[in-house]
Amino acid sequence: MKFPTTALASVLRKGEVRRDLQALLPYGALLGAVIALYSVLFQVIMVQVEGQSHSWITAVYWTLVTMTTLGYGDVVFTTDTGRLFTIFVLGSGVVLLLVVLPFTFIRFFYAPWLEAQVRLRAPRRVPASVRGHVIISRHDEIASVLIERLRPEGIPYYVIEPDATAAAHLLNQGVAVVTGELDSRTTYDGLQVGQARLLLANREDTTNTNITLTVREVSRDVPIVGVVEHEDSTDILELSGCSHVLPLKVRLGEYLANRVSAGLGTTDVIGTFEGLQIAEFSARDTPLAGLTVRETRLRERTGLNVVGVWLRGRLRPAFPHSPIAVESILVVAGTPAQLTALDTLLETTPHSEAPVIVIGGGAVGSAATRALKRKGVRVHVLDRDPRTPERLQDVADRVFVGDANDREALREAGLEEAPSVLLTTNDDAVNVYLAVYCRRLKPDLRIVSRITHDRNLEAIHRAGADFVLSYSSLGAEAVMSLLEGHELVILGEGVDLFSVRLPPSLENKTLAETGIGSRTGLSVVAVRQDGLLVTNLRATMQMEAGSQLIMLGNGQHRRAFDDAFGSHP
Repeated sequence: MKFPTTALASVLRKGEVRRDLQALLPYGALLGAVIALYSVLFQVIMVQVEGQSHSWITAVYWTLVTMTTLGYGDVVFTTDTGRLFTIFVLGSGVVLLLVVLPFTFIRFFYAPWLEAQVRLRAPRRVPASVRGHVIISRHDEIASVLIERLRPEGIPYYVIEPDATAAAHLLNQGVAVVTGELDSRTTYDGLQVGQARLLLANREDTTNTNITLTVREVSRDVPIVGVVEHEDSTDILELSGCSHVLPLKVRLGEYLANRVSAGLGTTDVIGTFEGLQIAEFSARDTPLAGLTVRETRLRERTGLNVVGVWLRGRLRPAFPHSPIAVESILVVAGTPAQLTALDTLLETTPHSEAPVIVIGGGAVGSAATRALKRKGVRVHVLDRDPRTPERLQDVADRVFVGDANDREALREAGLEEAPSVLLTTNDDAVNVYLAVYCRRLKPDLRIVSRITHDRNLEAIHRAGADFVLSYSSLGAEAVMSLLEGHELVILGEGVDLFSVRLPPSLENKTLAETGIGSRTGLSVVAVRQDGLLVTNLRATMQMEAGSQLIMLGNGQHRRAFDDAFGSHP
């Protein structure tokens, strides 16, 4: 009985619950008064009308038996007046005792007690043996994606939830959670923050500042990653003690801008992994369009490996027989010198002067516009806010005020000549709609879009978007890159770079014999053997025990790899 007693004490300690219980007193007084009144009327009718005499105990007994509809029948009225009174007592008893009383009891007593039991299930500290864990200050979209990335790596994590009831619900969903106040040292002592691998502050800028200062009172060494909503808050979080500050909306705009094909005719480096550069380029207006990967002979001519091919928003492994369409975006891996050789090899048409259209002039759209201008690309911005031209007049070449649903507004912004359009609104439904609309108006247009919720990824790809990136995925990948100690590599929504120990089932096999690409969908980018990173991969290369495979793909591909080949013990 200890647990229910604890829950009851927790209920009674809450001021709101005490007020609810006090609200029961008027009801109890009313019920007592009604019983007393009915008992008096019972005596009056029995004496004056029925000619019978009963004790007061009998009067109360009859009232309770009648109001509760038990009706034993041992004390009854024989006149119509008495029976009419009985009907009235019976009806009022049904309302007061069988309807109002249970509802009142459940609402003001049982429900708070049950809620207190739920709150008590939420833990307030982590096990003493926990080391190297990640602490997340809020369970949001970023946290959900990050947790999915941490689980396959075997990295423990804990989410802080101040509301004990919400924490219990997260616990029921399988999320490792600890309840506690964000500005309390006790919370971070219970989380063993000094033994943590990293703490992610992903709440509002003001709250993140408070979290950082509180954590620094407990531990001066734990790395703190702060997510900022407004770029101006970056300095404040750094001064507060944040090890790394992520202005994600700015980063999102910059990464989206890097994916816009503006006919520049060069490769775009999208990330570096231990000296290995990963880049992509468009096959449009190059001699590679229409060939297969083998026919390009890029490995022989430049030393680069083609590791993937983007087509209509899908990244596919690059097999020798994989065709390269005009709309394809090739992903290559190699050294800076090899990428320079590729730039020299690509024979593109002269640089197009047509502008890129950015739809949406908010934080993401503004960052994308600035990034494109730094690359020398002309940019036209289309936004509904009449204040946007004033904000971006020194950034964009031209700013148009209008609705992107209006074909005339798109035409005026230059859609007919534009090689690409960038959708940056924070409404996924609007972006999906615009992707369909723009694809219909110009079938050869390259469409790059942001999304807010990962669940809309399939929808926007079907709508016609060529490249999609979400705020949550970018945040999760940025945190993972800091955890793993390598530069952030953003390949695309749902596409990650994995470093996996070679399982025993693949030892002493050649790369071709492993069948990794055909069986799992993963692309092997590089192999670490004897402490060296081998990037010039050959089909005949033998996989030695203890090797590390660097591969790209999505979470489903990663799980397929474990299912097909097992994992390293």
